[in-house]
Amino acid sequence: MSRPPISVCIITHNEESNIRRCLESVKWAEEIVVVDSGSTDKTVEICREYTDKVYHRSFPGHIQQKNNTLDLASHEWVLCVDADERISPELAREIEAEFSANSSVYTGYFLPRRTYFLGRWINHCGWYPDYKLRLFKKDLGRWGGINPHDRVTLKGGATKNLTGDLQHFSYDDIFGQVNTVNKFTTIFAEQMEEQGTGFGLCSMIFRPMGRFFSMYFVKMGFLDGVPGLVISVMGAMYSFLKYAKCWEMQNTRNKNEGRK
Repeated sequence: MSRPPISVCIITHNEESNIRRCLESVKWAEEIVVVDSGSTDKTVEICREYTDKVYHRSFPGHIQQKNNTLDLASHEWVLCVDADERISPELAREIEAEFSANSSVYTGYFLPRRTYFLGRWINHCGWYPDYKLRLFKKDLGRWGGINPHDRVTLKGGATKNLTGDLQHFSYDDIFGQVNTVNKFTTIFAEQMEEQGTGFGLCSMIFRPMGRFFSMYFVKMGFLDGVPGLVISVMGAMYSFLKYAKCWEMQNTRNKNEGRK
């Protein structure tokens, strides 16, 4: 029995260093849909080598943009992949076999994501297996969460964990990781400010320490060597910065209101 067709959904912005590797890993799919938010490099040009379904949308946020991409997909099943990710050959074969046997049993599949960082695959720190719901029936799933930390929610049905890796090439170096942490903590703090979530001093003091202890000791980040230490410290920094920025925004707002 042949498997049902799959639409691959990708959002992009200036991803010329990653996107070809991503597209090569999913070119077996029946459809690839790309939504670009104004790349100024060769991202769009590369994408058009693999698909004619390349669209432009101004960037409204990770969640909204990924849902825009879902809406453009033609097939019942969608596979959502970030531009810095790749479907491993093992995972591709597993999807083929799983769909041929069980596509009517499940409505979604969780993929274990493994990240490559500082010259090695990271196997601890809570980074692996980092299961992501990325393969699902389009009509039952939507992206949600709080930007930039998006996740798929299914309306119903059974799900299954697959074993082949979704490979993640998130940061070229520590500089790139610091930039991402800075950008993402700002987005998170803005979202919390919009929702009126209050700042908590205890959270800013204790959660970063707890995050480091959990990643480095409980989740055995020390087994990943120096990269594991870097990841654990950066995890603590992420936790600290998001609360510090929440405080900064709240403090600025209060001062502005006091001047009125």
